[in-house]
Amino acid sequence: MVVKEKKDQRTVGVGVEALWRAMAKDTVTVIPKIMPSIVRSIEVIEGDGGLGSVLLFNLGDHHVESKRKQTEKIVELDDSEYRFALKVLEGPALTLRNFSALTTSFQLSKIGEQETLVDMKVVYETEKEEANTGDIALQPAISYIQFLEKYVLES
Repeated sequence: MVVKEKKDQRTVGVGVEALWRAMAKDTVTVIPKIMPSIVRSIEVIEGDGGLGSVLLFNLGDHHVESKRKQTEKIVELDDSEYRFALKVLEGPALTLRNFSALTTSFQLSKIGEQETLVDMKVVYETEKEEANTGDIALQPAISYIQFLEKYVLES
């Protein structure tokens, strides 16, 4: 197995508190609103929605019936440092991309009143590394941040 990581960062035009609330505090309700064709709903199946909680993602119709669920665990949730991470336990994010492990982390940093720097990192494990595997692993995080920014701006 090959364990790798890929990093990226984006600056978004919303305040850190509003982005943090949408990302880490209201994730169960926000994700289905911002990506309804990808995620229909999220249920907390273990825990209270905080650190260590396990989330069941009910995925959109573009997935075949057997691939319509994904479980993820909140493995980092630090309000004071604005750090949030989810680890995929099972589901299409692993099977469709041949990952045996995938954890996505976000670190938010305040730049200004209405500007936040988002550092993203994916740590993934795969049988064999291909030229664009890191980019494939990171793309959902980049899209998620873009959707979140739009949601916060419109809220």
